[in-house]
Amino acid sequence: MIPEYGGNLHNLHPIIERVRLNIADVRDEHSMNFLVQSQDYLFNLAGQTSHMDSMRDPYTDLDINCRSQLSILESCRKYNTGIKVVYASTRQIYGKPDYLPVDERHLLHPTDVNGVNKMAGEWYHILYNNVYGIRACALRLTNTYGPRMRVKDARQTFLGIWIKRVIDGEPIQVWGDGRQIRDFTYADDCVDALLLAASEPAAHGQIFNLGSDETINLRDLAGLLVEIAGEGQYEIIPYPADRKPIDIGDYYGDYRLIRGRLGWTPQIGLREGLARTLAFYRANREYYW
Repeated sequence: MIPEYGGNLHNLHPIIERVRLNIADVRDEHSMNFLVQSQDYLFNLAGQTSHMDSMRDPYTDLDINCRSQLSILESCRKYNTGIKVVYASTRQIYGKPDYLPVDERHLLHPTDVNGVNKMAGEWYHILYNNVYGIRACALRLTNTYGPRMRVKDARQTFLGIWIKRVIDGEPIQVWGDGRQIRDFTYADDCVDALLLAASEPAAHGQIFNLGSDETINLRDLAGLLVEIAGEGQYEIIPYPADRKPIDIGDYYGDYRLIRGRLGWTPQIGLREGLARTLAFYRANREYYW
């Protein structure tokens, strides 16, 4: 709920009568001590996600993505050792891939402060699983998109601002040569993976990549988005000077481990996912612009 981050109370609108909302700060140890008590599962999705914000303000990123993760796990160790924790990690911790597709044995060499801190947060969870018996696992997410993501800027994902620009009639800006390859996970598929990781004992202490059966370069992705929207255009522009040093080049993940252990496979193809996402924001732009 920090204004620059991804939270939006309208996201809860369809289920507002079925949830209890507690607005607190993961940096507040006393709040975390209270909130973990008597809970069966903790989906640990709280984090600072902007790569550029992490470079401009590394200490806040450190507090939220590293120190606070340790505090949450300490709260579990002290007040609820029976809880199951699923941690949202990121493919960013791999940095520039040494080979493709990237599997979980790939070396970790993150290119920005956010990646370093997310890497530490992930390993705190695995450590507490192995040493203290706090059942925990981590999912390395890759370009998660769909309804309810932040779209008013590129702090959460570049695809969000692309969608906003298409709907607003502004050109999509593709940086570099547009040949960078990516994979994407639709939000519903990501939720399915989170639920499987929480419910399956085979996930305890494990780290899993998410991924897709489709890969696409950014130039073609922009063209596909314009085609589905039935309007808009894109332009190829040079990388901003502050972005180029932390760009990871091509990336797509190998998700065979989670498929084999938990039976997860993505169900929503890129074209369908983009169409659903565009329709959602056209209907709900007043809550997200």
